[in-house]
Amino acid sequence: MTEPRGERTAESAVIARVSVEGADQQLLAGVNDGNLVELGRATGVRVALRGDHLSLTGDAEAVARAEGVAAAMVTMVREGKSVGADDVLRLSLIERPADAPGATNGSLVLPGARRGVQPKTPGQAEYLAKIAEHDIVIGIGPAGTGKTYLAVAAAVDALMRKRVRRIVLARPAVEAGENLGFLPGDMQAKVDPYLRPLYDALDDLIPVERIQKLIEARTIEVAPLAFMRGRTLGDSFVILDEAQNATGMQMKMFLTRLGVNSKIVITGDKTQVDLPRREDSGLMQIERILHGIDGISFHYFTEADVVRHRLVRDIIRAYNEDAAGG
Repeated sequence: MTEPRGERTAESAVIARVSVEGADQQLLAGVNDGNLVELGRATGVRVALRGDHLSLTGDAEAVARAEGVAAAMVTMVREGKSVGADDVLRLSLIERPADAPGATNGSLVLPGARRGVQPKTPGQAEYLAKIAEHDIVIGIGPAGTGKTYLAVAAAVDALMRKRVRRIVLARPAVEAGENLGFLPGDMQAKVDPYLRPLYDALDDLIPVERIQKLIEARTIEVAPLAFMRGRTLGDSFVILDEAQNATGMQMKMFLTRLGVNSKIVITGDKTQVDLPRREDSGLMQIERILHGIDGISFHYFTEADVVRHRLVRDIIRAYNEDAAGG
């Protein structure tokens, strides 16, 4: 709990104290006090760990914001969750930081899988909730927000709980124009480089030997988008990744593959269209025409949902600012 703030310095700066009782102070502070340094940098307050409380000093608005972030950090440590500098920065970007720990209620405990998955931001938790509630979900946002990883985790969860019979993962191989004949090796060798990120997500969730068995049994299928033509995907959890590089015709073809007891998740980043003409993007088209259809939900990630290195968030912001200025 946060103690009353009544103290002020001679310069009228507010001092607040946040109790850390019950939290491992070493884990809270981080390596070389990195978490406390990041808390101060991200919120603009002076931070000190004294006895059983964090002391926060600064102007009233900054201290109020830092209190929420600090309280969220303490709660996470008390619950046995790891906290790093990137987590502190992420918490500081959330509008209501003190609510952030509650956002992890959408955790996926994957039966028989390598480990569970917890959303790290409220935006990620909302995304998983939409996937659970809708037949088609379109996740749009910048790199590093967990769009693909969380979709794959939700698919694995559905498969392990026998809610679907198979997982189908697809990507447009746009760099080669989906004409892969010039690449060396058999067809699988030709398409694997384009599909590697999907395999990486699977590898993180399921033991490698089990993945291989599931692929051999066609329980999990990873294929280029072009291979979806003419099929009906029933009793399946289907993911289309990098959808900004699917054309309008390909997107229509993909969406109309939806069969009985199936779910589709589409992920994409509108800033990374590799098609010759940006306006040909099927992701852009469905964003215009599919809003308002019952059973279809759009989810928009922001830089606050970036869960890679904090510099990824800064890089995305710099590119956005450059685009706005241009």
